[in-house]
Amino acid sequence: QVQLVESGGGLVQAGGSLRLSCAASGRIFSVYIMGWYRQAPGNQREMVARVSPGGSTNYADSVKGRFTISRDSAENAVYLQMNSLKPEDTAVYYCNLVPPVVQYWGQGTQVTVSS
Repeated sequence: QVQLVESGGGLVQAGGSLRLSCAASGRIFSVYIMGWYRQAPGNQREMVARVSPGGSTNYADSVKGRFTISRDSAENAVYLQMNSLKPEDTAVYYCNLVPPVVQYWGQGTQVTVSS
């Protein structure tokens, strides 16, 4: 059974940086596209970045140039480096496959950006 565990969130001032990590209990990274998603209060969950098994990346326009997604298949991990954070980046961040699998949603990690 696959379990995804997110970590690395926290409280940061606008303009600051955070690095999120996603660790998987099963070997799913080698063949699947992985993504980072976020959900702010009152909003729907949205994908902000994805990375293919070969390392190709795509980003939502709102984070392009500020966020960087990467993966380490040997470590079964996916990372999201977030720079130049803005208050509108405040949300719970999740990792999952692309498209997401309902059973794989974890608890997420809270990111709060103060102005």
